[in-house]
Amino acid sequence: MRARVPWLSRLDPDREARLRELTARFLHEKTISPIGELVLDEVQCCMLAALCCLPLIEFGAEGLRGWSQLIVYPDAFRVNRSHMDAAGVLHEWQDDLIGEAWEAGPVILSWADVAGDCEDPRAGFCVAAHEIAHKIDVLDGLLDGTPPLPRHWQREWARDFQAAYDALVARVDAGEETAIDGYAAEAPEEFFAVATEYHFSDPRLLETEMPEVAAHMRRFYGPSPFA
Repeated sequence: MRARVPWLSRLDPDREARLRELTARFLHEKTISPIGELVLDEVQCCMLAALCCLPLIEFGAEGLRGWSQLIVYPDAFRVNRSHMDAAGVLHEWQDDLIGEAWEAGPVILSWADVAGDCEDPRAGFCVAAHEIAHKIDVLDGLLDGTPPLPRHWQREWARDFQAAYDALVARVDAGEETAIDGYAAEAPEEFFAVATEYHFSDPRLLETEMPEVAAHMRRFYGPSPFA
């Protein structure tokens, strides 16, 4: 596992022990369902479980509550979308995704992208951490970019995240190139999930671009393995 998942070899013994316990619980409680011709061996299932539990080392097993299945596609997968606009017109389209987390359902990942994250762990991407951030986010009943927090911290979080999110949205809308992935400007919940990815895969860039957000990430998730 340490050889295949670079984040693991960078953890101190205490945090590694907590991750091992969470991973074992994940494997006991969750069903891992490969799709199509994808076959996952025991080590690959452990890799998936460990990556999903990486954001829970400090938060704890509460982050596993409310869902029971991890669905794994061989590669990116296509989903149908629909939206009714204010004029009553129904819009339908298809999205190609590498991960998805349903509010009251499974987590879905692309194995090819999980493997790619492990091969280049400092590239700013970690799809498993991204989707688990959504699962943590929704534990308070709202998918809004703010996980369950003590009230005083929640106020500080909302202030700092809103300011950073608004600044990023303004730059993206102006057509500027941004060091942080522009997908973070899609919605506050995506901003939190993308910030989670950078915390685990490129904390130096997050610190440079959004120091207040980076500080909250360290406080919430603990130190990044690549700090």
